Amino acid sequence: MLRNLKELFGALQPQPAAAPDVAEHTLQLATAVMLIEVMRADPGFGAAERRAVVEALHAKFALADDEVQRLVELGERAARESTDWFEFTSHINTHFDMPAKIRMVELMWRVAYADGRLSEHERHTLWRLSDLLHVPHGAYVNAKMRAQQAAGVPAATHPGHSAA
Repeated sequence: MLRNLKELFGALQPQPAAAPDVAEHTLQLATAVMLIEVMRADPGFGAAERRAVVEALHAKFALADDEVQRLVELGERAARESTDWFEFTSHINTHFDMPAKIRMVELMWRVAYADGRLSEHERHTLWRLSDLLHVPHGAYVNAKMRAQQAAGVPAATHPGHSAA
């Protein structure tokens, strides 16, 4: 079901009336890259973060397990080869309304909190991605708090971090 990486990258470029399945696959790849970038922001990421990425993709899209695994593989490769996030965030901005983008930010926070702690680099990555998605600061903070609560991580665990 998923096209190869080159076709998906090509679909990120503006095209006249792209086929619906290509546009959907491109959106799935862009979403996977955002989640993977948060995962990669933790230098010691492991199985918990990877599981959170898979769960987030299942929550966001109706895909079979093998499709999610392939999407994660493509997303990891795209994240490694990409020079910036704009090509991905701009596609998400075009296709997601604000509630969907806020949900996306919450899923990214869940990836960050999957191991029960939040690094400064994860926090910074999430702040930058949220800014590129044009998510208002209040919604960003509320998404963080929901993810933190879902992970069972009390706010006091991160005394050096602000709510943002």
